Amino acid sequence: MRIYLLSLFLIASLLSACGTNPVTGRTQVTLMNQASEIAVGEQQYSPSQQSQGGAYIVDKTLNDYVSRIGNTLAKHSAQPNLPYEFVVLNNDSANAWALPGGKIAINRGLLAALDDEAQLASVLGHEIVHAAARHGAEQQTTAFGIQLLTALIQTQTDNRLYQQGAALGGGAVQAHYGRENELEADYYGINYMVAAGYDPYAAVELQQTFLELSKNRSQGDWLERLFASHPPSAERVEKNKQRAQGLPKGKRNKAAYQQAIQQITKDKAAYELHTKALTAVSKKQWDNALSLTNQAIKKQPKEARFHITKGRLLEAKDKHDDAIAAFNQATALEPNYFAGYFYRGLTQQKIKQHSAAEKDFLSSNKLLETSVANYYLGEIALTKNQQSSAVSYFRKAAQSGGEVGKAAQEKLQTLGVQ
Repeated sequence: MRIYLLSLFLIASLLSACGTNPVTGRTQVTLMNQASEIAVGEQQYSPSQQSQGGAYIVDKTLNDYVSRIGNTLAKHSAQPNLPYEFVVLNNDSANAWALPGGKIAINRGLLAALDDEAQLASVLGHEIVHAAARHGAEQQTTAFGIQLLTALIQTQTDNRLYQQGAALGGGAVQAHYGRENELEADYYGINYMVAAGYDPYAAVELQQTFLELSKNRSQGDWLERLFASHPPSAERVEKNKQRAQGLPKGKRNKAAYQQAIQQITKDKAAYELHTKALTAVSKKQWDNALSLTNQAIKKQPKEARFHITKGRLLEAKDKHDDAIAAFNQATALEPNYFAGYFYRGLTQQKIKQHSAAEKDFLSSNKLLETSVANYYLGEIALTKNQQSSAVSYFRKAAQSGGEVGKAAQEKLQTLGVQ
């Protein structure tokens, strides 16, 4: 009976969710209406930015430039009235992404890898299609259906091998579905580029660049993450070539683009030094890492992330006052980024400056809630005999799992809370 009811629920849910894709006209299954999509995108946009480096603010005019290009393209989309927003993230990796409802981000690292405005238009047009075609809602619906299917199989049989096969099959469906979405985003993204007057061959060049990068995975984990969400292929290059043939050449605006990214270009050496510092950190070469970080700061003193890295390195050397001074500089430069508050809070907690630590953890949580901040807020609440607050924080921390979640569970057990 349970299997039968679950089957009916799955079938009814999927049938009721059938509609027409607003970009392609194909039949589309989504369990989320567009108002919900927009709400999800707005809810996730800020934490997604925070967790990936925050907004790039060393040159705020760059974000204005990208937003102007993005909004121009969005006017030519199948859903021009979505609440589109565009942000440049302070992240080294060559990536871009879109959330449901039109919230779009492009990394500083990708902007540095592009040659002209037409290539930027190719990236943004592609991401606009993901939002306009409701690909995010479609993916969530697929995941929901797979979860129900897995539940049915697990109810029906205890054969572990069969269950594992079903799980692998589900992953394969999702991966294939993602590739179909990528092909759609390529195809219709070129439409938006051409409508805005850009050279469609820039989309070919972009995919050729990603395909070359995919042949050399030694450049770091960021490549794996990029290609998991944007799988490149010779097929995509060829399809973009076929699409571009016969379309008007259009503008490239290379000079305007190079002018827009001039600060990133100027600071390239500083970011490279910082990357080398992080590599030295991974090898526990603390003195070398600190030297490289100081060199990066000298080249670009306005970059808050350099000061955060310096603070963390000084803290690792138990130079608490110097570490706090570095974090102070970071939060002054970038008051809307969680990491300066978070790491300063850790330092202050370590030296038992609980009131200052509490203030910083609360500030960091407003920007990006973390299990570690919640755990220490629970400990601070205990020092103030605020057990109910402590329990609330430990419960939040326990939900994260891992070592922090385990430690929070142990605290709850000590307090006699189930």
